[in-house]
Amino acid sequence: MRVTVELDPDVDDEAPAGDTITVYDERHYVTYLRLLDAKAEDANWKEVARIVLHRDPVADELRSRRCWQTHLERAQWLSREGYRKILEQAAANRA
Repeated sequence: MRVTVELDPDVDDEAPAGDTITVYDERHYVTYLRLLDAKAEDANWKEVARIVLHRDPVADELRSRRCWQTHLERAQWLSREGYRKILEQAAANRA
């Protein structure tokens, strides 16, 4: 890992895309986990956007929803496929 994981960082309007783990991803691992937990609990996206992503869905619903959606999609990708890349990076760092 190249950066320190933050507990409650601010987020960009959109999460990264693609099939590589970015520094942004590393910084936001906890954010992604919180989003996955919220999804599993069937939490309201507006509440999650407000609490986890520091967005105001009342003032800017479209931007907030896009932020929530892209970060949730990134979190889901990391849990399905991206974690393998994290393991590969860790193994390469050990060698």
